[in-house]
Amino acid sequence: MEPITIEKLKKVIALCDMPDAHLQWLIDHGEIIDYPDGALILKTGELTEYMIIIVEGQVAFYMDMSGKLVHYFTFGNDSSTGGVSGLLPYSRMKNSPGQSYAVGRLRGLRLHKKYFPELEQLNPDLIQKLIGYMTERARSFATTQLQHEKVSALGKLSAGIAHELNNPASAINRISSELKKRVSMNYDLTEKLLKSEIKPEHIQSISLMVELKEKEMQGKAKFGTMQLLEREDEILDWLEKNDLMGNRVAGETFAEFGFSCADLEKIRLNVGKEALIHVLHWLENLLNSQRILKDLEDASCRISNLVDAIKSHVHMDQTIDMQPTRINKDIDNTLTLLGYKLREKNIMVKKNYSESLPEIPAYIGELNQVWTNIIDNAIFALEKNGELIIHTSSDEKNLKVSIVDNGAGIPRDILSRIFDPFFTTKKVGQGTGIGLDLVQRIIKHHHGEIKVNSIPGRTEFIICLPLSQNQDSKK
Repeated sequence: MEPITIEKLKKVIALCDMPDAHLQWLIDHGEIIDYPDGALILKTGELTEYMIIIVEGQVAFYMDMSGKLVHYFTFGNDSSTGGVSGLLPYSRMKNSPGQSYAVGRLRGLRLHKKYFPELEQLNPDLIQKLIGYMTERARSFATTQLQHEKVSALGKLSAGIAHELNNPASAINRISSELKKRVSMNYDLTEKLLKSEIKPEHIQSISLMVELKEKEMQGKAKFGTMQLLEREDEILDWLEKNDLMGNRVAGETFAEFGFSCADLEKIRLNVGKEALIHVLHWLENLLNSQRILKDLEDASCRISNLVDAIKSHVHMDQTIDMQPTRINKDIDNTLTLLGYKLREKNIMVKKNYSESLPEIPAYIGELNQVWTNIIDNAIFALEKNGELIIHTSSDEKNLKVSIVDNGAGIPRDILSRIFDPFFTTKKVGQGTGIGLDLVQRIIKHHHGEIKVNSIPGRTEFIICLPLSQNQDSKK
């Protein structure tokens, strides 16, 4: 194997001003590496024990994102990396969070970490330089991680929004089709009504009765299932008794709108027996049309509310400055956007909001990522029919948000690691893609604090945010 000489090491930017004796020490204590283009240097999870000095070629690092390799960084003999890769002195990394590959023919030295203390004694200036490269590397990794996580979170949030919008949109399609049929029926029913010599005062009387029923229904709770069935059976018996037994839909409609047998008897006495069947068919169609229009209104309002929640959640009019925000509303918007996941597991959400919660200055789009991540994690941890409790409160200095789930809890052996960069217990395709490391950084950006307590059956995330920010904290 071709040797690595002092002259070649001098061309490595990080080592260019080292004395020849120190470079020779590196040669004597290091191992020569020679990888062909594309060769795997380090696998995910393997121990990181060596600093790599790059004489020729490059090292491409791919982060393992829950089983998917994503390119993060390429190390080469340049000003940003200095020609060094792998484990650097004072690094806390123990296992590789991804995989490294040779780009071009990779030649150089690798130095085991056991020699780092001796190297520091030999050349303290080099150690300081390597720490500088490590800091720059960490900053670059954090930036790349943030970009990937935001894109991943946006994709998952978009899928959830599409799921939420699909239900009311599909309902509108069904409703419009049914309404078209009802309008078409109305021509025929109106014609039969006129042939029955119905007078204007008859229509006016029925109209007043319907209006009265609507007012009565607004002030009352909806009928229970058994109560509705009993009323429906009574109406069907009345129709049969008067030789007017139609389809069951008529009985369901009149019962749902609060009509009783006495109401139908009043109409019979008013319009006469011959006209009654046409009046009831016409009235049933009218009531169903009103119900359909109400369903249409509800579906369109659902879409409108979702759009408002989306706009508020992503803060479409955001600026680079902090803006006042209402945390209760922000959390409600998050719950709206994650509603399909809550319904899938039939999760009960209890909201204990402080009504006197003040507005606080925030980077609203960032803070909404915090609520999305923590609530999504709680949903993931919960079994069907689980419970999610959200408390908000404030004192003279801070606003406090507590998010509690009654899931299995976070194992004690990983509780201290959940805020570590790249740490996850989820499989690929699960969760929002926003790590708790990012959540912690966002909270720190707001000069706040986040804590977690977990035992089986209860996991609580506590977020404290200052009620005000000084000028320095806004920069």
